[in-house]
Formats: sequence, C-alpha cells, structure tokens
Amino acid sequence: MNIPQPYLMFLGDVPDQLAAKTAAGIADWRPEWCVGQLRLTGCKADLSIPDLTIAEAKAKGVRTLVLGVVNAGGVLPDHWIGVVVQALEAGMDVASGLHTRLGSVPAIAEAAQRYGRQLFDVRHSDQHFATGKGVKRSGRRVLTVGTDCSVGKKYTALALEKEMRARGMKADFRATGQTGVFISGRGVALDAVVADFIAGAAEWLSPAAEPDHWDLIEGQGSLFHPSFAGVTMGLLHGAQPDAFVVCHEPTRTKMRGVERPLPSIAEVIDLTVRCGQVTSPGIRPLGIAVNTKAYDEATARAYLDGLARDHGLPATDPIRFGVGGLVDALQAKFS
Repeated sequence: MNIPQPYLMFLGDVPDQLAAKTAAGIADWRPEWCVGQLRLTGCKADLSIPDLTIAEAKAKGVRTLVLGVVNAGGVLPDHWIGVVVQALEAGMDVASGLHTRLGSVPAIAEAAQRYGRQLFDVRHSDQHFATGKGVKRSGRRVLTVGTDCSVGKKYTALALEKEMRARGMKADFRATGQTGVFISGRGVALDAVVADFIAGAAEWLSPAAEPDHWDLIEGQGSLFHPSFAGVTMGLLHGAQPDAFVVCHEPTRTKMRGVERPLPSIAEVIDLTVRCGQVTSPGIRPLGIAVNTKAYDEATARAYLDGLARDHGLPATDPIRFGVGGLVDALQAKFS
C-alpha cells in the first residue's frame, strides 16, 4: 500500500495508552510523517504531538487520517464514523488498522466515492496464501515472542533491524501486524488471515534468502494467551526461527484483556522451544527484551541483570539501553 503522507493520527476516546499503540508506533518510528493527533473527549492516550482539528490538519498539509487505535474485535465505533466522513469531505484519504473494513460502513463508502478519496484497510490483504509446508528454507530468522500481548515485540524487532544494519549485516524487519505494516510499508496482518493459512502467510512473508541474511519477524500475541495463542502458534511454525527473543512487561499482574496470570519467562522459553521444534529443530533463545518504562534506571538495570543471571541470556530494554548485547549474542552463536 502506498498511503499518502503526512498523517493526522486519530486516537478517538481510547481508555489508555496501549489502546493507541498503532498510532504510538507510527509516531515513534516515523515521526516525520505525523503532523498531529485528533482526540475525542475522554481520550486517555497522548502522542505528545499537536492536537489538531480536521480543518487545522488540512491547512498543515495532512493527506491521510490514520485510525491509530486497537480494540477488542477491531471494531469501528459508531461515534467515530462522523470524524472519518469529515476527513473525507476535507479531501483526506483514510487509513485504518481495524478489522472493520472502512468501505463496509455505508456513510464512509458514500463519502469516499463522492469526494474521490481512497480508503486503506491495512489489516486486510488481497494476497492469497498457501497452507504452511514447514520445508526448510535458506536464510536466517529471529522471531520476537512474548509473555503477553503489547509487551514490545514489534519495537524489539525494529531495534534489532536498526542495530544489525548499522553493523553492516543484511537484515529486514518483517511486519505481521497493522502497526508494523504502517511503519515498514509492507507486510501482512496475520490476525486477519484465515487460520488454516497463518503459517503459510508467515512463510510467504519471510521467503528463502541468502545464507547470511536475517529476517527480524515481529511476533504476535502469546502462546499462553487464551484469546490469541492460535495466531502465535501459526506464526511460530511459519516463521521457522533460528532464534527468538522473549519480550516482557514486568509490572503486569495478569494478561491483557483476560483474567489470567502471566507465564514466567522460563515457561515461555520452554514452550516456544518445544512448539518451535516442529518446523525448526535447532530453535534456541537469543535473549530477553523488557519494557522497563515503569522503573528508574538503577532499578531497571538491576532487574535486567537479575534476569540475565537467572536465564543465562542477555537481557535489555531495547529502547532504553539498546540491543547491542542481543546482536553480540546473535553473531557469537551463528558466526
């Protein structure tokens, strides 16, 4: 998809910052594309960029309104439809990462046709995928996995790509969710793929490559999450990772959206290895990535040092402290 930039990020009236993680991810990794944000009354998310109306954004040259939110079921609330129509009337295109297709809403479809604007449903692909085959393919792959949803799998994969390229390594980020697709301009949102074809879509996304080329594959969900483990398993089998990084948010007491305690990092490592061996017999853990935003620096470093000792793996906060140690381990293990 070639979505015209720059963007106005629509946050609606989401209840917390995580519910705007698509918008936050785009703002963090493509800040030059984000002119401002549009928030409704009661919105609890903030990208720390200017608040703009549709008219103000148009005057500043915005070309696309991006619905940068996630919610249970990926639905488009009725009270957001008017904002989308206003953007179309103002001459903007509209892009969404929700499951609800923009064109399935009559008022939006009619306005887009009337004003000659484009609708981009980033979560949906016109690509047809085969079922996964599990056949070994050339090239190397790292998959980010998690103790829960929204724990930094995408940010870790992007940080790894950046560090590896800086070292002159052949590396590409492979997006498996709507935010990653917005950031990279390519990829497939696996949670919108029919279940039988998830592994095949992951194989398609990370094809055979040169022996020294690395794909950094964005993880989804968690093998332990009762809502999303199906997507996680299909991605694990299709990605056929040589190595994986466990991503974790240490302040949570239960998994996001369900009444279930978080698994331990050791449990995630063990289950990922056992399930991953189905298609990648040599799969092994590379390290641990932790979102330490809730900790001061001294506490964060002490926590990471403890994890490294307990698991015998490098542990870091990719945004706060970088991923140099993870890439060092990668080069040592696969040289």
